[in-house]
Amino acid sequence: MKHFPSSELIINDDGSIFHLHLLPEQLSDKIILVGDPGRVEMVASYFDNVECDVANREFRSITGSYKGKRLTVVGTGIGTDNIDIVVNELDSLANIDLQSRTEKPVHTQLTMVRIGTSGSVQADIAPGSYVLAQKSIGFDGVLNFYANRNTVCDIEFEKAFTHHVNWHPQWCAPYVVDNDPELIERIGLDDMLRGVTISANGFYGPQGRELRLPLAHPTLNDKIETFRYGRFKITNYEMESSAIAGLAKLMGHKALTVCCIIANRRVHDAFPNYKKSIQVLVEKVLERI
Repeated sequence: MKHFPSSELIINDDGSIFHLHLLPEQLSDKIILVGDPGRVEMVASYFDNVECDVANREFRSITGSYKGKRLTVVGTGIGTDNIDIVVNELDSLANIDLQSRTEKPVHTQLTMVRIGTSGSVQADIAPGSYVLAQKSIGFDGVLNFYANRNTVCDIEFEKAFTHHVNWHPQWCAPYVVDNDPELIERIGLDDMLRGVTISANGFYGPQGRELRLPLAHPTLNDKIETFRYGRFKITNYEMESSAIAGLAKLMGHKALTVCCIIANRRVHDAFPNYKKSIQVLVEKVLERI
């Protein structure tokens, strides 16, 4: 039986996991992930009751119930580096006995749905739309540090994409992962578009925003807009979905990202008053998760 030493699995003095500060009994198997820690409280405001409210650094977690469903909402902060922490620690809470530091004999499958904001890369996707990620493309490289990444990735899609956009050889190799098909059908009804979501490893240069520094690949977004792979086209940019989808799949969990489009990068349109639309999206996910 695999043993996890204290240098690899750090447990706080109170028995909680290192970064999230959650105890195993404080975690539900249905989890909503939000990037903005401030959005945790907004999601939890719909709960009928609250069991716990735990915060550490940029991470905040609230567990409670909504219409009889026990849920945990976690604020992850921005970026796939944070997602690497969050998903590994959520999985550890569910599938490692923290006292004996050994893997539990029975696997617990978690359901993780990310609710986020995003910018569309197609001119016909208007701000205010909801886009569900059928596939996630990682520009971040996180999944490439784990064994067996090819078993959960769409390798032919990756090859076609890197060839089409003339991928820069000094960048991390992109990876492409399907989100969970059952969650797609359950949550992605006719009020949501289905697409391909890029997770960038930055907000400015990695998403093609040029301020004072020139870009290494200034036509990348033009290439992204015209890329097609069968029936798929790339729909939007955000910064977390790829690592959620990839790590979840490797660990045997179910994951999905759905975003509210708050800007259109191709026609330079923005949706500054998007908070109401995010609230509506939260309500939809709470009902369907």
